[in-house]
Amino acid sequence: MSAKIYPSPREYNQVRKSRPYSKGKRRFSVYWTWSYPWEANRDTTEMDNRFSTMTEVRRVLWPAFESVEYSEKAFLQGIAGTLELFHLSILRFQEVVESATGYPVPDYQRIDQAGQKLLIDDRILADTDTLMVFGLDHLVTEQEAEPEEIEAIKNFLKREGTCLVLSPHHDVGFSESFEQRQQEYIHHGDPLVPRQQRFSKYTRSLMKGLGVPVENRFGLRPATIKGTNNQLVPLNKQMDFDKRGWLNGVQTFNFHMHLPHYAVTTDDVNLIHVLAKQPVDMSNPHPFIEQGNTEFNMFLWMPPLGDRLGDILLADSTIFTTLFGGDKSLEQFWKNLAVL
Repeated sequence: MSAKIYPSPREYNQVRKSRPYSKGKRRFSVYWTWSYPWEANRDTTEMDNRFSTMTEVRRVLWPAFESVEYSEKAFLQGIAGTLELFHLSILRFQEVVESATGYPVPDYQRIDQAGQKLLIDDRILADTDTLMVFGLDHLVTEQEAEPEEIEAIKNFLKREGTCLVLSPHHDVGFSESFEQRQQEYIHHGDPLVPRQQRFSKYTRSLMKGLGVPVENRFGLRPATIKGTNNQLVPLNKQMDFDKRGWLNGVQTFNFHMHLPHYAVTTDDVNLIHVLAKQPVDMSNPHPFIEQGNTEFNMFLWMPPLGDRLGDILLADSTIFTTLFGGDKSLEQFWKNLAVL
């Protein structure tokens, strides 16, 4: 009888040791922009602008989370439980990147469970080559980039070979019109997302400070192949602009019911390039569709410019999770980011 193989033990509340630089091996760091306590302590009688509780997730997705490990005996049942699902959902991404680079991928939070605040500064940036900023803070929690953080990231990007991945999440129900909010809700079709759920004040302020001409708009349902629930229609790739080859061998990312459109707000065609667009589900009306759009901006690149030697990419955080599935095409994208 073979011995049972256990996964490596998880660390909590540990001070991480620095990762030494090694040429050709990229060091990734993930930064969640939320205040964990402020998100987890939101009043669950509030209908809008909060995460679902784990109990709500279990009810809507029943019986997907009815195993013992997600029960009240073993897992947090409030909003905190849902936040922990996000942490668990990047484990596969961390494994793939560590396998490709030889380096572990630390998982930082702006304000953690114990209320400890971590700004983006040299403690994070000194041993990072690719910084991933996951913009999952609700606007109502008032997270905003400090001037010293913006300056630290500007200095980070002056280092050759660096990359900043910005991931502002969706902006559902920004309109004061209840009719439009209901239309958006019916379009994406996710009962766990309220009629208004506005994210990413932190990442928006960071983009403003860095001069990134992009706005995260709406929460759009991507088109799927007829007869399937979550098999995506392939991306519309602009390979002439993909000078690094990030999309080589990549046909789709992963299905998520409400993805942001990254609207470009500049006419300077040399400043930023849309590398991939995702066809939108046209089966239910949406203001974005009514404007004549059939696809939305999914993956964007700002090439080095002036004294900024590093790349800036925009891609939603759900592309790096397995909460909503994943396949070889998605993992190929992760590997491309890790080695190119």
